[in-house]
Amino acid sequence: MSLRTIARSAPRALARASAASTVSRCQRTSSILSARPSTFLRTQQVSAFSTSLLRRAMAGEVDEEVSAKLASEIEFEKDVKQNEPLPASIQDFLDNSPFKVQDVSGKEDVILTRTFGDEKITVSFSIADLHNDYESDMMEDQAMEDELDDIEAGRNPQGQRNGAADLAEEAGEEGEGGDAAPPCRLNIVIEKPNKGALNIEALAQDGSVVVENLYYYADAKLAHSTDANAVHAAQDAYPGPPFGSLDEDLQILMERYLEERGITQGLALFVPDYMDYKEQKEYMAWLKNVKGFIDA
Repeated sequence: MSLRTIARSAPRALARASAASTVSRCQRTSSILSARPSTFLRTQQVSAFSTSLLRRAMAGEVDEEVSAKLASEIEFEKDVKQNEPLPASIQDFLDNSPFKVQDVSGKEDVILTRTFGDEKITVSFSIADLHNDYESDMMEDQAMEDELDDIEAGRNPQGQRNGAADLAEEAGEEGEGGDAAPPCRLNIVIEKPNKGALNIEALAQDGSVVVENLYYYADAKLAHSTDANAVHAAQDAYPGPPFGSLDEDLQILMERYLEERGITQGLALFVPDYMDYKEQKEYMAWLKNVKGFIDA
């Protein structure tokens, strides 16, 4: 670099110096310049090696352990599925019910459809209820543990319990029926051409369908659509009185009305069992999807 600097700043007269001196300078300059490519290549090689190490480091040290654990969970769920037959309530419903089951993989909702005369009947439910029930149980368990801790520590401001033993005994009595299926929400829509729709909110619980609310919409779309305008319009519509406040004879007749359309005990038994079945199926697919992502 110093030779090139001198050459640029020297007077033109010095540029006509002896040939030997010029050749000597050129040779030294050439040797300096010729040394640079190899140095540059060595720098590139070191840089490439460092990038490779960085990429390996960014892959994560725990990836293989996570993948192995997911594989173990998948095998466990396969064994459970193989040893667990399809509940009789599900098989009986699929074989004998007039409803068609629409179950899309990866979706939480299950939809049952059928026709009854000129009516189109839709019953939908969601496995999200299982997750909500689980979260509710967790909150109740935590509240119970906090109350037990307070009693054991001598802090019981409400004075509602005589002691930790009494509370634990009550918790055990409540837990004896813990195997009962949780209540499952049903959204039932009965449509007639150009006549609007009835929208019934109900629970499938303990083998029975319990009606909670009954709505009428002049526009059947209000009973189905998730469009913001339709939802707002549905909320603005008069909801009617709570079903339980209706005349008892009218309640009984409406229940019979629903039974004629297939909203029966068989459906009430099918829904919670199918929710468990679908949740298991979706969980298996979720495990495989996560493992595939980790391994990619």
